[in-house]
Amino acid sequence: MNKPSTHLPLLGFAAYSGTGKTTLLEALLPKLVNAGLKVGVLKHAHHDFDVDKPGKDSHRLRKAGASQMLISSRNRHALMTETPESEAEFDYLLTRFDSSKLDVILVEGCKNIAFPKVELHREQLSKPWLYPHDENIIAIAADSQVDTQLPQMSINDLDGICQFILNYVSEFNSSPNSSVSAQLTNDSLKTASSCCDILSPAFLSVEQGQEKILSSISAVDLEENTPIEHSYGRVLSRDITSPIHVPQYTNSAMDGFAIRSDDLTRSEYNVVAEVLAGYSYDKPLNKGEAVKIMTGAPTPCFGDTVVMREQASESGDMVTFKGATIKANQNVRQAGEDLAEGQAVFKKGTRIESPEMGMLASLGFAHCDVKKPVRVAIFSTGDEVQAPGSEQKANTIYDSNRFVLMGLLERLGCEVIDFGILEDDEQLMTRALEKSAEQADLILTSGGVSVGDADYIKLALEKLGNIDFWRINMRPGRPLAFGNISNKPFFGLPGNPVAVMVSFINFVEPAIRKMQGEENWKPLKVAAVASEPLRSRLGRTEFSRGVYSVNQSGQLVVATTGKQGSGILRSMSEANCLIEVSPAVDTVKVGESVTIIPLQGRI
Repeated sequence: MNKPSTHLPLLGFAAYSGTGKTTLLEALLPKLVNAGLKVGVLKHAHHDFDVDKPGKDSHRLRKAGASQMLISSRNRHALMTETPESEAEFDYLLTRFDSSKLDVILVEGCKNIAFPKVELHREQLSKPWLYPHDENIIAIAADSQVDTQLPQMSINDLDGICQFILNYVSEFNSSPNSSVSAQLTNDSLKTASSCCDILSPAFLSVEQGQEKILSSISAVDLEENTPIEHSYGRVLSRDITSPIHVPQYTNSAMDGFAIRSDDLTRSEYNVVAEVLAGYSYDKPLNKGEAVKIMTGAPTPCFGDTVVMREQASESGDMVTFKGATIKANQNVRQAGEDLAEGQAVFKKGTRIESPEMGMLASLGFAHCDVKKPVRVAIFSTGDEVQAPGSEQKANTIYDSNRFVLMGLLERLGCEVIDFGILEDDEQLMTRALEKSAEQADLILTSGGVSVGDADYIKLALEKLGNIDFWRINMRPGRPLAFGNISNKPFFGLPGNPVAVMVSFINFVEPAIRKMQGEENWKPLKVAAVASEPLRSRLGRTEFSRGVYSVNQSGQLVVATTGKQGSGILRSMSEANCLIEVSPAVDTVKVGESVTIIPLQGRI
């Protein structure tokens, strides 16, 4: 469960319209205040509203154009903010509270946002239950009983609901407020504890998993000197400074005629020379003289202004520039204009691509110092996995994951050490893991890390290293193992091929880039408009395979590739992006904005 941006206990009341959320809160607040709590309330309205009175000064000033209106008196103050572009986000609204003066924030509404909630339910409304589809509901207050392990209270038992909130606040705080703790008995503390167990499921968010992994990863120390022509995709291990001026000499920015800037008003000039790129006119340029010059050729001494050839009229050895507006120093590139000698060009940790290769070559570098390729050992596990190219046996599948990983690793410039397919044999796996730790910088497997999987790989890992088996709050790719074997990072990815790719993109790729020495890398994420409805589960990050395009209005739009099962590898082949739906969203409607992660250059 994601924690919103507040250190205060936060508790919502989720229900359909007509259940009586406001009436219940109105009755609860006096009881909570009498118990010593200072309560903030956030109410979400689906309709337009105005807290101001027409005719009052503040209302008149708002209507006159004030986007924010702060009104204050002796007893209270209020800030009214106009948000015509888009509705304020939930996390931002929480920051508007003065948390130093509150013990708890209660929320009415916002049932589609991921944070702890109590579901309110009345049978007479004939509405479906919310809790089966919302992992963030921690208790139920209803006028009927339901078959669930969640704590249940009567919606009409105000004292019981009040006590539940007091228990929740007390357990949330490491040092409960004395005025609150005085209300609690040992039994009620036990009840609160059981509630808070629900608030701490054994899941990590995608961000938490990434942070844990990256905090334990270090760059590989080894480096090598490589020719520029073989440097594509490598990461610089040392800073690059320019050994020369760029340009090395003052030169013409276009084809034309070089003249003196202190001699611009003359009606005609005597052409004394023609200078091609790679040559020069070594005499000082006198007044009344011009040099015909090509783009990139060095300008002559005092010839600091170039007139375009299209603005010139030649007649024998004379040239005129009738009608041309000439400015001093125009169309001339100064020596060192792009880079001065000794100036920083690239920092270590920069990944070399085509522009960097060209830049290094333009500075005269034939070689550069780069990090050595990260060596990655890979293997697939399981008796049911069979090598492609052989006749398929009964009850087996062809191994695709290993080849998926080979492609992903090659794209990142890694050196792949392929251990093939390992049978379900603990000794065999143990020897393979030992050998891979000796030969590789990182070890990568797929399959065998889910709850219920055969324990061969798990037993081998526990013997050799320190491995954590995580459940990540994402789909696809929930199971993930991470740790180290002989101080070499180990990743155990899920068994389904799409889950392998999504997990690699989110967890393995950032780790490898850090090992390669690439600093502060972040994946490209952009907003696109959904052209079809998207569904997710609150509290979980959903990665759908998508295809983005630009519509006739120039908008970036995206749709899914169709069926999204984690075993449908074709969906990844058809996709050009991942659609990321955050844990705070359960539905994206057509026309709403959604985040996409372009995949070009990554898979």
